[in-house]
Amino acid sequence: MLSTIAHSLVLTLAVGAGIAVGSPIKVRTPYVLKESHPVPTKWSRVGPAPADHLINLSIGLKSSQFDELERHLYEGMLPISFAHFCISNSYEFSDVDPQWTVSSPSHHRYGQHLSQDEVNELVKPTDDALDLVSEWLIDNGVTSGQLQYSPAKDWIMVTLPVNEVERLLDTEYSVYGTKEGSYLVRTPEWSLPKHLHDHIDVIQPTNSFFSPTPLHSNVMPYKGSPDMATVAAMAQLSTSTDLTVAQACNVTAVTPTCLRTLYRTINYTPQMPGQNRIGLNDFLGETNNRSDVHIFLEMFRKEAAAASSEFIFEVVNDGSTQQTPDNATQLMDGTDLEGNLDAETIIGITYPTPLTCFTTGGSPPFKPDLLTPTDTNEPYLAWLNFVLAMTSNNLPQTISTSYGDDEQTVPPSFAAKVCSGFAQLGARGVTLLFASGDNGVGATGDCLSNDGKNTRMFLPSFPASCPYVTTVGATKDINPEVTAFDASNNFSSGGGFSNYFARPSYQDPIVPSYIASLGGEYNGLYNQSGRGYPDIAAQGFRFLTIWNGTIAVLDGTSAATPTAASVISLVNDALIAVGKPTLGFLNPMLYSLLYESFNDITSGSSIGCNTAGFPAKAGWDAATGFGTPVSSVVVGIDVTFTDLHGLLGFHKD
Repeated sequence: MLSTIAHSLVLTLAVGAGIAVGSPIKVRTPYVLKESHPVPTKWSRVGPAPADHLINLSIGLKSSQFDELERHLYEGMLPISFAHFCISNSYEFSDVDPQWTVSSPSHHRYGQHLSQDEVNELVKPTDDALDLVSEWLIDNGVTSGQLQYSPAKDWIMVTLPVNEVERLLDTEYSVYGTKEGSYLVRTPEWSLPKHLHDHIDVIQPTNSFFSPTPLHSNVMPYKGSPDMATVAAMAQLSTSTDLTVAQACNVTAVTPTCLRTLYRTINYTPQMPGQNRIGLNDFLGETNNRSDVHIFLEMFRKEAAAASSEFIFEVVNDGSTQQTPDNATQLMDGTDLEGNLDAETIIGITYPTPLTCFTTGGSPPFKPDLLTPTDTNEPYLAWLNFVLAMTSNNLPQTISTSYGDDEQTVPPSFAAKVCSGFAQLGARGVTLLFASGDNGVGATGDCLSNDGKNTRMFLPSFPASCPYVTTVGATKDINPEVTAFDASNNFSSGGGFSNYFARPSYQDPIVPSYIASLGGEYNGLYNQSGRGYPDIAAQGFRFLTIWNGTIAVLDGTSAATPTAASVISLVNDALIAVGKPTLGFLNPMLYSLLYESFNDITSGSSIGCNTAGFPAKAGWDAATGFGTPVSSVVVGIDVTFTDLHGLLGFHKD
């Protein structure tokens, strides 16, 4: 049930909102419904939206040549011929087998990433579309001076009060709330003049209820305080570089030393810090506390401690960079647990690679009891347009994102447009890694369709389901690693199949055999022709973290994602050092070559929806993808960076 305060204000809002949904000022063609999307079950209407509440409206125009960009994305990957040479000075380039000189893996454009201008040229709308949309806005009282454009002009941004947006879209906005106290200003449907339907893909915020939840689970309430003797013992090992995995790892207290040893990066020193960069995302008021990060690094990677004052913030849409102690509400909410986990993990593995923290404001909160609404706009759109506008000199080559929500909380148009933005970044040479989710195939009790029919179904996650990103599941334990699950807090590594995105061509040779191996189990609960995820996995269980000056123990795919991103970033460092392109969009190469160089996980499953979920099996599976980035098949070569060697997929028997 929504809060009593919120319900008591429905009448006040209804009176104070002053909503008058009028007709558009000037109509060239009749208005026709453009999109309707059901309100997710966890959201309930509280009352009408205040007429003067400002909405940062983002209008997504149809790209003129996205098919061409996608073609390049699938063809233009890294030449495998340089893979081993990049990470071993002792191995001569002339020894590389000629079969590895191209990829796709075998394409003459492999590794030729597009420039920002080239991407913009492919995704820009037609001149006709721009003219028609601008005419519509101006005819409805919006001045040209109010309009802002993305670099490719595929997005038009304008800030308007609710009553003007309602007139523009022939709709009615309301305040929606959850029992947890979150509020959004949204409308379940919106319309456009008929002649604009083929030119506008999406307008938000309208009917998207996407709330990018941090994908971690704090296990401390279930397990009490961590064993400080174990913590001290793990800290004592932090300066060692010649440990076995068994010596470096305690599976109940995972540290950077364990991860660097397990994934064999511990003896690699980054060669190109500054030219190679890594980034992470903060949403929902999260940030990265320098004091906590410093304490963590002093304990678990002392030589990197100075990096706690060196990572940079890129503030998007008034995101938080708070460095003062959290207040009581923030402490209760666990604010910065996610941000600290990400920063501590990444610096702990990749130091001295520079870290950029993107901190993005946005939805929630909206507090109807204040009658002075703040920002309830779409944070993903704000972040995406910000990074797409960045020059390549400043854009991190690897970006880790540990946030997501149920795919069905967003309309297909929004998911598709955001996903196409990720494709633009991939084409520019950026590897985007997203967490697969922490509820297996779906949170038990919530596994119902959102179309009013309440059909039982597995719940895929977004952006994990986007085919243009690399999605990361979680493992636990060592020798062997298994699919991560924690009965104490119901954390289960996410996996499944998209209901929005068709299976991409790079998965066609791999995924159908996995589906066939299920023997019909779960038929009807998932989309067998959808994009399957995760793609890969990494440790994501019982990470030691410093938060509020003390040890916290966290698990989740939001621990696995910065871990995998860190390994990828070190690969990029090795490539840049020899003048080669960065990995960029990883999946086509992953599904055609690199999967053989991953540690296959064959135990556990993506538990959820009152089922065992999709099982881990030999090869790709919808629990851990191809597994973790450790090569067990590279033989006969003595290198100090064998995991990156293997991750790049080079074999020489």
